Amino acid sequence: MVERTPPQGPSRLPTMKDIAEHVGVSRQLVSLVLRGADGPSTESREKVLAAAAELGYRPNASARLLRQARTRTLGVVFSMRNAFQVRYVEELVAAASARGYRVALGTVDAGRGTDEAIGALLEERVEALAVFNPDPRATALAAASTLLPAVLLGEWTRDDSLDTVHVDERGGLRQAVEHLVGLGHREIAYVGGPLGGLVGADRADAYRAAMTQAGLEGEVDVLDAGFGEEDGASAGRTLLEREQLPTAVVCGSDHAAAGLLAVLQRARVRVPAEVSVIGFDDSHVAALSYHALTSVHQDVAATVEATLSILLERLEGTSDGARARRVVATPTRLTVRGSTGTVRAGR
Repeated sequence: MVERTPPQGPSRLPTMKDIAEHVGVSRQLVSLVLRGADGPSTESREKVLAAAAELGYRPNASARLLRQARTRTLGVVFSMRNAFQVRYVEELVAAASARGYRVALGTVDAGRGTDEAIGALLEERVEALAVFNPDPRATALAAASTLLPAVLLGEWTRDDSLDTVHVDERGGLRQAVEHLVGLGHREIAYVGGPLGGLVGADRADAYRAAMTQAGLEGEVDVLDAGFGEEDGASAGRTLLEREQLPTAVVCGSDHAAAGLLAVLQRARVRVPAEVSVIGFDDSHVAALSYHALTSVHQDVAATVEATLSILLERLEGTSDGARARRVVATPTRLTVRGSTGTVRAGR
């Protein structure tokens, strides 16, 4: 019979005390070396650093932050299911690091709301917050904004106490409608609205304004939907139940447009020969070869830069000291791909 060694639990991470015992010096000396402070000899410094590498020592960031008056940590609340928000966080981490700050992540999903995410970030002693589309029922953001700088992302707000960075919805939807009108389209439907929260309502209003500006106010056609793939799919099935499809559909997000495209494909509706489709965000979803989705481009880098500019001005006192609310609308442009084309003959 073969004896089996029982599985071992996770090994303890080495500490400064372990390094001191390994080298045969005091813990205080190890601390001085690892902090890069003056005092230790070259020989002692080399021995301590060699022992730290050998033992796999990593500094305890949490403990270090507790000892510091400042944490230089920014918190961001976002959804992992939103491609634009994920791209934003990736760039925010890099841009913040270049300025000497770290970023703590607060994710929200069906089981974890805005209040819980912000509460967890405050426990990490973040110095400022950037929050995407908070739940309107949440109270933590309003409370936190009285204590530290906070920037609202993704939607406009009438709250004069919150700085806001927001995409130029009207400019983006105007470009989308103008592009379609230039291709001969008049029957242009829109997938999105209040079901997508304040952002959904904003973008639906921007679509209505664009249609009115194009002289097509009589053709306004809004299918209230959220931003997810299933939302777009549901809207697609609703359109297919009609006697006649619109010649073009603009969606409030790339995810919704992807769901719409899938439903149209299964129904053997050709895109763009029979229906042109436009998304919003110009995320990696739009660029996928099997979507080739024309989409309103949001500038991730501009959004990150505007966020950091506001937060660091508040934190470091580089502004003129006035607490006037900052509102920044980041630019958009239309990225044209293969999902839009001229109106077919007979329409």
